[in-house]
Amino acid sequence: MKAYTKPFLTAILIIVADQVIKTWVRGHMYQGEEIKFLGDRGMLHYTENNGMAFGMELGGDWGKLVLTLFRILAVFAIAYGMVFLIKRKYHRGLIMNVALIFAGAMGNIIDSTFYGVAYNYAPLFHGRVVDMFYFPLVSGIFPTWVPLWGGQDYIFFRPVFNLADAAISVGVILILIFQKHYFKSEVVEESSPNSEMVEE
Repeated sequence: MKAYTKPFLTAILIIVADQVIKTWVRGHMYQGEEIKFLGDRGMLHYTENNGMAFGMELGGDWGKLVLTLFRILAVFAIAYGMVFLIKRKYHRGLIMNVALIFAGAMGNIIDSTFYGVAYNYAPLFHGRVVDMFYFPLVSGIFPTWVPLWGGQDYIFFRPVFNLADAAISVGVILILIFQKHYFKSEVVEESSPNSEMVEE
């Protein structure tokens, strides 16, 4: 059981932290309100969205329902995949990154599944995801010679996100960066008595 403790505990801690932050923001801020902690370069900006990570959407009530049900199926698949990786003694870094993705997916599922009912604004599976972190680090105007966007304002980083989104992004990015390390030598990590990801 020791092999399961660290990844699932990490996921649980992220899910709890994500929900605590969202609950605080919902209870102490109004939509559109900003609380700056890095001046104009970093702030809490309370917003809610009906869709995917970073505010992307799949339109209409049916789109919302399909997206929520897909998220639920996806989180079960990710959980199964994490158990599979642990049983097969895959690289510990890979397992921890999958745990991050699982936690992020689960965090946003709670919003979209239950928030509508909990806060009395929508039926089950039609809740909105709470976002709050906003880091407009660089802003300016595209030069006129830039195709499509010439002369338009730009902001980097524009999306407003939450801890769950961040966990998914970090997990995916680290897997992409270290994939050769994670999947070398037939992808199976050698077991040892001190390995944290080896079943007893």
